[in-house]
Amino acid sequence: MPIYEFVCQNCKRRLSFLVRDMSAPFARECSLCGDTHLSRAISSFAYHKSLQTVWEESGEPAMHPSEGYYRDPRNIGRWAEKKFRDMGQELPSHIQEQIQAAREGVLPEPLKDIGSASPTAAYD
Repeated sequence: MPIYEFVCQNCKRRLSFLVRDMSAPFARECSLCGDTHLSRAISSFAYHKSLQTVWEESGEPAMHPSEGYYRDPRNIGRWAEKKFRDMGQELPSHIQEQIQAAREGVLPEPLKDIGSASPTAAYD
């Protein structure tokens, strides 16, 4: 599914069109002024970091005391894995599964209900 980019010749706005089917026509019209005279633009490219790069850049928690290191679930999992390694113990499989799920953006079952809770809410 390519994304085509155009520049409106009337208002100079840059527009992006996601094309779901290469054989289907799509309406090239400026969403701001409605003009159909658009010129094809050179698209920028995306750069995605590898998991190894994310780990290298985030470093150890002591390097980021005020930046919310543990708000990123990948770092919580790294901490747990490191602690088990330091103690010479094997990480239980159910914990490893939860860490992997968190890396993929899935909250563990007990935390799903509090995912949208206010950080200032009072709990009994």
